[in-house]
Amino acid sequence: MKSTIKFVATVCILLPTFLTTATGQQGITRTPISTSDFPAGFQTVMGVANIPSGICFERHMHPGMENAYILEGEVVLKIAGQPDRALKAGDGFQIPAGAPHVGCTTAGAAKVLTVHVIEKGKPLTSPAP
Repeated sequence: MKSTIKFVATVCILLPTFLTTATGQQGITRTPISTSDFPAGFQTVMGVANIPSGICFERHMHPGMENAYILEGEVVLKIAGQPDRALKAGDGFQIPAGAPHVGCTTAGAAKVLTVHVIEKGKPLTSPAP
């Protein structure tokens, strides 16, 4: 019972972050799937991002590593200090903690499964300079 209450409380805290991100980024929606307090001092947050066709999401960064898998569509991923990467359904990728990045859909809409391992108590995402 305690773990259920903790999960619901965590989702209630994180959901506004996901929704704020969605409305600030040209119709992108982020749906949280699960959150766990692991490893020590961090939270692992899984979600699905739906990115409309023909847009680039805003340059941003995370206070921890992002692991992701392209479920549908194609995206060009631009991570600061790295060459651009063309990704398609079935491709996975990682973004280092604190690395500014942006992505653009190239062939219709895209759906991306994301797993963030972020420092506990920090927002999931923040604008990048």
